[in-house]
Amino acid sequence: MKFIRRIAVLLLTLAIMTTFFACGKSEIKKPAYWNDCEALTKLTTYVATVTDEKSKDFIPVNDRIAVFDMDGTLACETYYTYYDTMMFIEYCTVDHPDKVSDELKEIAASIQPGYLADETLARNFAKAYAGMTVGEFYDYVVSFGQKKTKSFNNMRYIDNFYLPMVEVVRFLYENEFTVYVISGTERTTTRAIVANSPIKDYVTPNHVIGTDFEVKVKGYETESSNMNFKYEKGDDLVLTGGFIQKNLNANKSIYIEREIGKRPVLAFGNSGSDTSMMNYAIDDRNPYLAQAYMVVADDNVREWGTQDWATKSADYEAKGFTPISMKNDFAKIYKDGITKAESQYNP
Repeated sequence: MKFIRRIAVLLLTLAIMTTFFACGKSEIKKPAYWNDCEALTKLTTYVATVTDEKSKDFIPVNDRIAVFDMDGTLACETYYTYYDTMMFIEYCTVDHPDKVSDELKEIAASIQPGYLADETLARNFAKAYAGMTVGEFYDYVVSFGQKKTKSFNNMRYIDNFYLPMVEVVRFLYENEFTVYVISGTERTTTRAIVANSPIKDYVTPNHVIGTDFEVKVKGYETESSNMNFKYEKGDDLVLTGGFIQKNLNANKSIYIEREIGKRPVLAFGNSGSDTSMMNYAIDDRNPYLAQAYMVVADDNVREWGTQDWATKSADYEAKGFTPISMKNDFAKIYKDGITKAESQYNP
């Protein structure tokens, strides 16, 4: 009888341990928005490995850094283009045409699908908001998010986050990863979007890195150096209209080095402008096992994706990145009721 009791206790203990590990931090708990796929399996296996203290690939909590691009990786960029560009168009042509130059109004009105989202356009974004305090600008970003896009039915601009990627961010956060959003969108804009999104509890404002517009103390906008004056109680920080740097391509890796000071061990992107960040993570000089994932916009039913999966996935795999198919890997993309409109572009 004692032997049988011991066996029973042993089996019960094993059952409890199995339940504990299955519900522990190293597994996504029944992902609601993913289909079974190679990318998800690879990611969950990786996280289970690097959070296991007995594994040779264990990564200490302080070094578990994950970086995400925003537009097209975490959130929509197809209404009909990026959040910040749609906001610029709306600001210049609808909300505040009285506050911008005729040149900026013409630029905003001329933006159509296929335009070049380069540094020149970003400089015009900076000019449009000149004179606004940082707080006023932040509030405008939030208020713009309440407007509805015509590219989707029942979608406000702020309803932009991909639900499967929200699950990934939460999963990593619960496994003690520090999550950063590294965006080509301006920093305050990105902070406002993230703070009003489903990932707001997992990404703090100081973990948002974006393109930088020039900011000075009000009244000293024309001073050549911030060393020439001091911030006093009651002063306001204002956008001068000046531009500092676009956070794309090599700048993504440079910003990571400057502001984080460590190589990420996980990187998520969706385009060529993210590859510098991805390569910086999976560089052989990274002391830890690292992975990089690329979201492929191949869903033209629920989204406006036009990328060819076979071509894109092969290209990314050749570069050492794991591709994610929006069409096949995402069980659901947006909140209930959001569907693709009849037309993506409405002049």
